[in-house]
Amino acid sequence: MTSLAGRAEAAGFAVVAASTWPQSPADIAPPAVAGFVTSSFSPLAIEVARRCLEQRANSMAGTAETEASSTAVIIASSLGDIAGARHVAQTVDAGTRVGPLLFFQCVPNAVAGHIAARWGLVGPVICLGDERSALDAAGLLIEDVDAGAVLLIRVEQAATADEPDRAEAVLLTASAPAHERSRA
Repeated sequence: MTSLAGRAEAAGFAVVAASTWPQSPADIAPPAVAGFVTSSFSPLAIEVARRCLEQRANSMAGTAETEASSTAVIIASSLGDIAGARHVAQTVDAGTRVGPLLFFQCVPNAVAGHIAARWGLVGPVICLGDERSALDAAGLLIEDVDAGAVLLIRVEQAATADEPDRAEAVLLTASAPAHERSRA
């Protein structure tokens, strides 16, 4: 299967940096993040974003930052936070109280906002249900000059116990005018 970076390049973007989860056999569980509980969804997004943005920073060490425009954050997930939704459903079914952290955490924009704040990214923050829409939105943000770059994060939690959680992040810029981009 082609990586998100490969699909983004096929859609006409320049991929500045990319990261994946799992990246190595050591990737068992993402690092815990204060304020995000019960689920791996947000920690996965935060970890692949960190890896991607640090890769970019390391590749630009010693050079002047020339991007004058903002960086948008887009989160794409076809099923969203499965573990978080399952936990809330079980809690409600048991007739117990749902913790207040789960209220804000159940909205994917919360983790997108966390990533933007942590890295000083001042562009738009968007969450979408599929990768194609996310790539289209990235193209529109860049074309309309709402963002000079887009950090696109795709998170898919395992639907069964025998498969791993997966996440990818790519930092994208335009490599061709929007009308020349092919549909991936």
